Amino acid sequence: MVMPGMSPEQNPYGRPAPAPEPKPYALAGIALGYFMVLLDMTVLSVAEPDLSHALGGSVAGLQWAVTGYTVAFGALLLSAGAAADRFGAHRLFRGGVAVFGAGSLLCAAAQGLWTLVVLRAVLGAAAAACVPSSMALIARLYPDPARRGRAVAVWAAVSGAALAAGPIAGGLLVGLAGWRAVFLVNVPIAALTLALVSGNAVRCPAAPGRGIDRTGQALACAALALGTDALIALGGRHWAHTAWSFGAAIAAGGLFAHREARSASPVLPTAVLRAPGMASMLLAGAAVGFTLTGVLFVLPLLLQQRLGYSAVGTGLAFLPMTLPTAFNPLLTGRVVARTGPRGPVLAGLCLLAAGGAVMGAAVGTGTPYPLLAAGLAASGFGVSFALPALTTAVVTLAPEGAAGAAGGVFNALRQLGATLGVAVLGAFVTVGPHQGTGRADRGVAGALLVAAAVCAAAALAAARGRSGTRSRPGERNGPRARTVERT
Repeated sequence: MVMPGMSPEQNPYGRPAPAPEPKPYALAGIALGYFMVLLDMTVLSVAEPDLSHALGGSVAGLQWAVTGYTVAFGALLLSAGAAADRFGAHRLFRGGVAVFGAGSLLCAAAQGLWTLVVLRAVLGAAAAACVPSSMALIARLYPDPARRGRAVAVWAAVSGAALAAGPIAGGLLVGLAGWRAVFLVNVPIAALTLALVSGNAVRCPAAPGRGIDRTGQALACAALALGTDALIALGGRHWAHTAWSFGAAIAAGGLFAHREARSASPVLPTAVLRAPGMASMLLAGAAVGFTLTGVLFVLPLLLQQRLGYSAVGTGLAFLPMTLPTAFNPLLTGRVVARTGPRGPVLAGLCLLAAGGAVMGAAVGTGTPYPLLAAGLAASGFGVSFALPALTTAVVTLAPEGAAGAAGGVFNALRQLGATLGVAVLGAFVTVGPHQGTGRADRGVAGALLVAAAVCAAAALAAARGRSGTRSRPGERNGPRARTVERT
């Protein structure tokens, strides 16, 4: 019973009342929204040839259809956490889901490739609104650490399910109804998500939080978009376009750096970036995004246009890569709990490097599918070892009170890596009737070997970065220091 004048959270004796049991449907809705956002990163991969046939356009247009999403997603993640604090996480999450559903419907109705690219950027902005606000809602719904840990585990497991479902779901949808179906499927998912998170059961009051530097955020978006455009133009050998975009990207980057140095609310939290050992972990996250998204871009083009796979067959061909992401994170979590994140991070990066090398050899030599499947499996286990461990490492290495900001930077750089993966590896793709199958195979093989080299370099940086995570004698004693030392 609550006495007059007391807050509903207090009992008559002034002690906090037990937190109400969160409704299961609330967590289901939050997780479903996260699933939808991540699914859209991979479901389009097997639809690329059908999309190109229906709307026309070059490989560069297909690259933008993918990177339009990741550019907006990654750049806006830098400020999305602050926006969730300022406006209320439940408002930002619901708004993001609603825009995502409406934008998906418009994507399905697009009549031109560049219209689709613009709409994909809208989806990326909506996705950036959903991810940090979903974590804030879970923190609000589950104040008890043990219950929150279980809820976060459910939320995080959704990422593996989305990665596993993306290519096969995309193949089935394209096989049944064409490329537009991969967007239409988002509409009922968004509607169900909004129904599950409506009402007062899912609320997160606005808090002052840190400010939002809109000018700095706009400059960050411009620099990333222009840099991506320069890389895509370089792959197409459009030299004047490359020079213009590269120069504009440098100018936007310079203005961004100038703005950051003088901003009261910088977009990039410098304390996070300067934390010992953090740089190598952020680099590793970008390398994983680079490889995963880049491989999902180039291989479907080869399998369908060069080897004659159907959309469904392409989705099935990716199962050796996607299945480990559905179950292996559970093992990774146990290993990280016992030994710390450093070992799984290095193992994951090494597996990704080996997987890229094996796939490159398989494509370059025309070896049958089993060798390609072995490379895909190694990459799948690499992703499922590296990403959960990297998340733990970044939060552990973050300065006190900056874990949320560190998570935002980490996820933003993962999307930056994904953007670069499509732009750089896509430049190697030369699939086309006028170019010859041999050249097409060599281009895809070269792209896969570049992905392997990027992961190998990230593994070397992570191994050498160990000294940055150790505590000096007499410094940072206690459990947190011991956890950091293990990374």
